[in-house]
Amino acid sequence: MARDHLPEERGAAVIALISVVSIMGVGVGYPLAALLAELGGVRAAYGLGLVVTAAALLTAWRSIPEAPEGRSARVDVAGAAVLAAALFLVLFLAGERSLWSRHLAVAAGLAVVAGVLLRVWAVVELRSPTPPVDVRAVRHPAVAGANLATFVGGVGMYLLLTLITRYAQTPQGAGYGFGLTTFVAGLVLIPFSVLGFVAGKLTPRVRKRIADPLLLAGSAVVVGGGFALFAAARSDLAELFVAMGVLGFGVGGFSAAMPGVILAVTPKSETSSAMSFNFVVRSVGYSLGSAIGGLTLAAGTGPGRLVPDDSAYTTAALAGIGAMAITALTSLALARRPSRTNP
Repeated sequence: MARDHLPEERGAAVIALISVVSIMGVGVGYPLAALLAELGGVRAAYGLGLVVTAAALLTAWRSIPEAPEGRSARVDVAGAAVLAAALFLVLFLAGERSLWSRHLAVAAGLAVVAGVLLRVWAVVELRSPTPPVDVRAVRHPAVAGANLATFVGGVGMYLLLTLITRYAQTPQGAGYGFGLTTFVAGLVLIPFSVLGFVAGKLTPRVRKRIADPLLLAGSAVVVGGGFALFAAARSDLAELFVAMGVLGFGVGGFSAAMPGVILAVTPKSETSSAMSFNFVVRSVGYSLGSAIGGLTLAAGTGPGRLVPDDSAYTTAALAGIGAMAITALTSLALARRPSRTNP
């Protein structure tokens, strides 16, 4: 819509802002849902999600303008269904850690099924006249590189988010942690949202002087700095706030710069396809980041203990630094490619 109904420069800024807005939602939604869960149980928290989602659907239905004349609005139901099934299996396998340790053959079989479904989905998309995702466009080296950076970066970004919130809730009797309630621990995310929004607003101005791939690399380095801070200093609650703020600033800059990398090589008619696929890739990365954090902490939990050793958090942080290093290097590789803007 931004590309269809706004001038090119303003449309690019709006697309970047849309990519960043979800960061603000994390800072508001997490503590609010936690408060409702404490007061009314988990059902109340999910009830809030239902109400907010219904409100978003109603707002979209009432306010989104029609697509330009001549553009098909058909929904590729078959492609959407196959992709949904494949992603369900991927996210299920990422979340069910015990399945890998207790029923490895079943988990491996489901992973093969997920891979087959993704292959079938790609074939369906290539044959569909109105695919929700243009696989040919996604295979463009710049778009593929951007999605790789988004995936690995998403793993690292959500890994740190998970580590900090869990560390804040660890009972002090463990020898570390602050014993915060879920609601209070959610308030630790406020710097994440605030600085993420600030970075998102600053990025369009910085883009006039620095190329988007370099901004991606710089943002990945900032997130890596958040990991380094958490690994080196977490004995004081203020240090967690600082690490979360650094994470938010890096994620905000990364999210705001990513659309520019993708849209520079994407036809106008494929904007929604390219950006929605990137968001799916980011969400899968988030889920895997959370799972990797859980696996690392579980591996660092000694027999008979309910909480992991403090060193397990350092190990997970070092893994996150590695993920952000890969993200930065991938982004720098994108910067070496000549850019062009499609109509």
